[in-house]
Amino acid sequence: MKTAILFGFAFAATASAQSPPDRSVLPIAEPEPESISTLDARDAKAPPRFEVKAPDGAPNVVIVLIDDIGFGHSSAFGGPIKMPTLEKLANNGVRYNRFHTTALCSPTRTALLTGHNHHANNAGAIMELATAFPGNTGVRPKEITTLAEILRQNGYSTGAFGKYHETPPWEVSVSGPFDRWPTGSGFDKFYGFIGGETNQWAPAIFDGVARAEPALSPTYHFTVDMTDKAVQWVSAQNSLTPQKPFYMYFATGATHAPHHAPKEWIEKYKGQFNSGWDKLREETYERQKKMGIIPAETKLTARPKEIPAWDGMSAEQKRLFERQMETFAGFAEHTDHEVGRLVAQLEKIGEMENTLFFYIVGDNGSSAEGGPEGTYNEMMALNGIIGKADQMMGHIDEWGGPTTFPHFAIGWAWAGNTPFQWTKQVASHFGGTRNGMVMHWPKGIKAKGEIRSQFHHVIDVAPTALEAAKIPEPKTVNGVKQRPMDGVPMLYSADAPKAADTRKTQYFEMFGNRGIYHEGWVACTRHSIPWDMAAKSPALKDDVWELYHVDADFSEAENLADKNPAKLKELQAVFEKEAIRNHVFPIDDRRAERFNPAIAGRPDLLGGRKSLTVYPGMIGMMENAFINVKGVHHTIEAEIEIKDDKTQGVIIAQAGYFGGWTLYLKDGKPHHEYNWFALERTNIGSDAALAPGKHVIGYEFIPDSAKPGTGGKSILSVDGKKVAEAQIPKTQPFAFSADEGADVGIDAETNVSPDYKPGLPSTFTGKIVKVTVEQK
Repeated sequence: MKTAILFGFAFAATASAQSPPDRSVLPIAEPEPESISTLDARDAKAPPRFEVKAPDGAPNVVIVLIDDIGFGHSSAFGGPIKMPTLEKLANNGVRYNRFHTTALCSPTRTALLTGHNHHANNAGAIMELATAFPGNTGVRPKEITTLAEILRQNGYSTGAFGKYHETPPWEVSVSGPFDRWPTGSGFDKFYGFIGGETNQWAPAIFDGVARAEPALSPTYHFTVDMTDKAVQWVSAQNSLTPQKPFYMYFATGATHAPHHAPKEWIEKYKGQFNSGWDKLREETYERQKKMGIIPAETKLTARPKEIPAWDGMSAEQKRLFERQMETFAGFAEHTDHEVGRLVAQLEKIGEMENTLFFYIVGDNGSSAEGGPEGTYNEMMALNGIIGKADQMMGHIDEWGGPTTFPHFAIGWAWAGNTPFQWTKQVASHFGGTRNGMVMHWPKGIKAKGEIRSQFHHVIDVAPTALEAAKIPEPKTVNGVKQRPMDGVPMLYSADAPKAADTRKTQYFEMFGNRGIYHEGWVACTRHSIPWDMAAKSPALKDDVWELYHVDADFSEAENLADKNPAKLKELQAVFEKEAIRNHVFPIDDRRAERFNPAIAGRPDLLGGRKSLTVYPGMIGMMENAFINVKGVHHTIEAEIEIKDDKTQGVIIAQAGYFGGWTLYLKDGKPHHEYNWFALERTNIGSDAALAPGKHVIGYEFIPDSAKPGTGGKSILSVDGKKVAEAQIPKTQPFAFSADEGADVGIDAETNVSPDYKPGLPSTFTGKIVKVTVEQK
């Protein structure tokens, strides 16, 4: 009996097994084995073992995604920030200057990872703002399968490192389910964080689905850590199975706030931004023209009235703002350096030549979520609280370090999106959706150092990878019929700079900011601004639409709505058609208030329960998997047992240094501290240490009013007797933290109170029986 190798499969050559395997149906079906009539195994030859293999010559696929960086930030696209790894890949590949994202992180990522529009993925906004409406539920439908799962079922090894932000927040607990975690979505390996951001100095990270506790040190930084893990994984994969291609998703938390960078990288940019954002924008624009990144006739769009002029800032404000931008620039260059370590390892193991490498410089435009003056604590912005310079001046010297959680002023974001209007979240304009992208594949792309101007979108990456691997888009996966991908492959453009665009139409929508690209034109309307998360926007029906002929007007500088109302009406009809097809309607322009599941209408892990009892060892309970105590009447009752009056440590804490609350013992005395964004603290405690034995430590918060951010009465009791009371002036209205959860018996990552150190030093030295948190 002869055997054959066809399309990577080894199997017995029988009359029924001559055709190639059907890769459009996943999992790929194992061929029916031939019946054997030989009695003795010693006299028979075993058929080859069935094994799924990738097509011969299929390239490795690496997607590097940088967070919250603008089109005009990097040196490879004319910006002031040195990114030599990006430049190196651009000089040996092609860079795209008309590549687009969705204007926000979760939506861009789910579109990137699947090849389907973000609303089709039910990711109309970030996962933490999911609602009950189709297009916004936060749950990827089974008719959409990730690129990772498609490649895995076609013989690839798959690994994801860094930021994920695609798992429904109510599923981020030890109870799962885990099928929408990275390792349940096609990735064999995951090392990173699940939410939208993390503290780079003290991250809350997972290895697979288990909490990882990295060895923190004064030199620890998460971008370095994730790069180490990515290098280790790809090296081991290549060593053990060199014949097996790999797919790596390398998504840094950088340069999303908090802007955390080693000081030596920040100092590289000392004094380089003292001319301000208006001047920086002009300088970037001139470099972009000189480099050919933008057409010579491109106009530099004007500064919106909502963004202040640099010249109007005081000397003190300018000193603060310069440090903000120096920190961001150092953060970005440091990140590119870590990408360079990954590239160097791929070169060392001989895999770079046949690796299709996407370096996507931003999951959206640069972020203006820091507000007009920036913020010392980015969680304030996410709660709809606009920061003021006088809150930050004392932190200038430590900006970017572990005691800050910073974000820069909106002027820097606007300058980073040169030459376009607006910023992240503003999906109506290219400042929110236009990002630089470099595609590098020495074995598959002949062009070197060239620029491509075909109009493409992040949904086009997945089909490009499949085309390069010669793997078809699946029609069914695990028995479920698949929705055809919205993306189109981009490889046609790599060696054909003048090739006609294959993407003719693309809609955009985020928080009511919306637009439509169609055959060289854009119709759009800006509905809201990013830095005022609690603002009330005008009625959607009253929005004023703009019109741009972007094939001739690269930067959307000339609004033609009044001159060509017929074309505007035509495009508005196209938008409506695409919106209905992709479940964009009804448009939801709410933001900060949607952090509350009861308001948003999404599932709540507690299912409406008013009481939660937790036990020692339960740590890292994320905000959407823990009872909500923000601004509501609630009590805490902790049953403990101590041996002496020197008992120390945390009984229960939620979040950390940059906002949260904690119930703990210090020198045997019970305390409760409420930490308002690391700016104001209310600490109450007993004057007397507890006697050895069993005790019930009680706490009650009575709000002043039924509104987000309310202050209220803070009461501490021991064995039913009040021992301390104070007034908390105000509370965090919508969120404590994007990554730090609630911990019993310890305060992990960072410490809510300066009365103790985080991590193991904060461990409770007595015995905790149970802790009950209850809404009243």
